[in-house]
Amino acid sequence: MTDLPCFATSPNHVRAVDFGHVLVLIDYRTGRARCLLPAATALWQSAARTGRLDVMAPALAARLLADGLLVPTPGPTPWPAPVTARSAPASWGSAEHPAGISRPPRAHHRSGVAAATALASVLAVRRAGPAATAMHRVMATLAAAASICHRAATTAQVKAAVLDVRHIGWYSPGRTACLEESAAAVLLLASRRLAVTWCHGVAPDPVRLHAWVQTVDGIPVGEPRSTFACTPVLTIGGRHQRQP
Repeated sequence: MTDLPCFATSPNHVRAVDFGHVLVLIDYRTGRARCLLPAATALWQSAARTGRLDVMAPALAARLLADGLLVPTPGPTPWPAPVTARSAPASWGSAEHPAGISRPPRAHHRSGVAAATALASVLAVRRAGPAATAMHRVMATLAAAASICHRAATTAQVKAAVLDVRHIGWYSPGRTACLEESAAAVLLLASRRLAVTWCHGVAPDPVRLHAWVQTVDGIPVGEPRSTFACTPVLTIGGRHQRQP
């Protein structure tokens, strides 16, 4: 095995969430996630306190370095401890969630055109560079959109934007999942200078990533109850005054 560096740190674009039974590491440049079981989690936390790699098993350290979840440093550079999240009760795969696909309601012509433009913009941003940094490009676009918003969108406005995007996404030839839908809803509202909070988080049982939008008051819009099982890890936008 190649000699490992003595010191490393976790870069700023990597976030860690500890659910007790599993530690989830999310790389917000690539959008990829890796899970560590309790024994490996203890080693991650020890390294976070010291910035030293020699506290880790060599195979684990090598894998984390290869995945970009750790980067070498010339000296000890401790990094923040993981966010501690509430673990869901163990279901052993028995939890039930609504399944199936239903056609979203039709959007009005004008709002449909705007929603299509927003969704096309998100898809273009994802494909505008290396696939390994697509998530980073989407987040940079959302941050830029949030910077031009002057007032908070109402719940009704957010819901209308989400439904319009979902209707257009039904016909999209490209991947249109929660990331693309939520990002397009943010851009659609930003075209009217209306602010919303974009959220990305993780749920523990089973471990799954999810993106959604919520009002500046923190109310998820157009989401099933299962979204409340997600711990928000990254949020963009939403620091605006309510409309009168």
